[in-house]
Amino acid sequence: MALTLLGRHNPLASSTEQLRILDETTITPFATRLTQTGLSSLHASGITVFQINVGKLCNQTCRHCHVDAGPDRTESMSRETAELCIAALAQTDIPTVDITGGAPELNPNFRWLVEQAHALGRHVMDRCNLSILQIPSQSDLAEFLAAHRVEVVASLPYYRASQTDAQRGEGIFDKSIEGLRLLNGLGYGREGSGLLLNLVHNPVGAFLPPKQDAIEAQFRKELRTRHGVEFNHLYTITNMPVSRFLEFLVESGNYAGYMERLANAFNPAAAAGVMCRYTLSVSWDGTLYDCDFNQMLELPVDHGAPGHIRDFDPALLNQRRIVTRNHCYGCTAGSGSSCGGAVAS
Repeated sequence: MALTLLGRHNPLASSTEQLRILDETTITPFATRLTQTGLSSLHASGITVFQINVGKLCNQTCRHCHVDAGPDRTESMSRETAELCIAALAQTDIPTVDITGGAPELNPNFRWLVEQAHALGRHVMDRCNLSILQIPSQSDLAEFLAAHRVEVVASLPYYRASQTDAQRGEGIFDKSIEGLRLLNGLGYGREGSGLLLNLVHNPVGAFLPPKQDAIEAQFRKELRTRHGVEFNHLYTITNMPVSRFLEFLVESGNYAGYMERLANAFNPAAAAGVMCRYTLSVSWDGTLYDCDFNQMLELPVDHGAPGHIRDFDPALLNQRRIVTRNHCYGCTAGSGSSCGGAVAS
């Protein structure tokens, strides 16, 4: 099987080819598995997280990236679309705004979005790759985030350099540690500061993440002892069979085995708590999705729900039917996986 159309500058062909591969697996289709476990179709249970993906531009090119982000990407949310996002948010009492990318901080409207969401009294999260804090144009970024009480959700695949650099690029681990120390110096991750610093761990390979509590304790011990770094919580996220990680699985001969591993670990409790039930994901161009993974596969909201932020209707979106395909096994395997980590015991 060859991932011949996974071209970084032809996203429609890329998503079409990825869906073809995902649909041709020998595992039980995800929709059928839901029915077999009595869940039938999934529906939103109300929106508590308003996730804004501001684009695919990034200062890193990570091997596992489901966004296929990098320094050569040009997709970027405009001010007009950013304003539509804030106007939609103002119509609701959605408590959390989750800003992601790419490296979201590289979008020229990132700080404006943070300021506007903060002014509306919403809790703001920044999906930060940590190395972004070290580039000259972002020299005051950490101070800006602290001033607006932004929760930093920082990617760190492992607490040792070799595994992290293998996934994210040479020297990224050291830059990440410097970023963590900078944030710690401002109070992030420190008890009583109210400045949340949470880490995200995803496996470096074709296997499921370990138990979240156990790996959090291990990260805390190693980072504290070796580097003097503190953080609040660690989230485990399953590598999704999307974009670059899907390409890796196919090229390395691990695809069939990984999909079987995910399907065999299907957990109905995790399926009932998937993040798409309480999250709305807005693409850089304003298209609405049930989650960031559906966004990368170009599977927008459906079944009568409005498809663009300009047509935002909270009543319809709060109870929409969720669009699912076989990649959804990634969020429902074992303890489950979400932007906030494991979802079930």
